[in-house]
Amino acid sequence: MKAHEIMIRQVHKVKETDTLRDVVEKFIKYRISGLPVVNERNEIVGYISDGDIMRYIGQREDFVLDAFYFSAVMSMNEGEYDDRTRRLLGRNVMELSRKKVVAVSQDEDVAQIAGLLGRKRIKKVPVHRGGVLVGIISRGDVIRHSFGSYLTEES
Repeated sequence: MKAHEIMIRQVHKVKETDTLRDVVEKFIKYRISGLPVVNERNEIVGYISDGDIMRYIGQREDFVLDAFYFSAVMSMNEGEYDDRTRRLLGRNVMELSRKKVVAVSQDEDVAQIAGLLGRKRIKKVPVHRGGVLVGIISRGDVIRHSFGSYLTEES
């Protein structure tokens, strides 16, 4: 079985010029946790997930900077939680998105995709044809297509 046989073709995505407000609105509206980021030619240029946003708005730990005659505690928090959350909305999506995107070709074997999702511990992977976004595959898609026929046989 190949990627193009099980991929979701109607992909929710954002453009590289969009803000994180656009991302969060789509996360809430479509109840999703990640989006491919594309350029004007629909080529994959990034990926933004709920984890990327959590790392930005979450509490960060302070660390101690220690030199021979100088010692200081560096605070890693950019203001309070509400301030960080509010400031996030106006930022460009590319500021937080991952630029090294794990993606697969539309002709990739599903067994390879299952291994990739497990090894990289990611929830979904964009599918491309020559760099252009054509679909997306989630862990759930792989499970449904891999085990669905076996479960209906036993019923």
